[in-house]
Amino acid sequence: MEKYNNCKLERIKAKIWQKKYTITQHIGTLSEGAKGWKKELNLISWNDREPKFDIREWSPDHEKMGKGVTLPKEESLRFGIC
Repeated sequence: MEKYNNCKLERIKAKIWQKKYTITQHIGTLSEGAKGWKKELNLISWNDREPKFDIREWSPDHEKMGKGVTLPKEESLRFGIC
């Protein structure tokens, strides 16, 4: 088995975790941190699929994101989000 150095592993991880997304609708900002990151509720299409409701933190330019929760429309109906 080929040995990987840390740089190569980081490139592999980055490639695996690359996701294409489009924020189709910004619904609201829940909070904002001292460094400008905002926790938002958005409708997001991941990898050109049906948009889903998504709550996560975003950098001010929306280029970086934190961990979040994604709900399909069917699940969000239970909370009256749709």
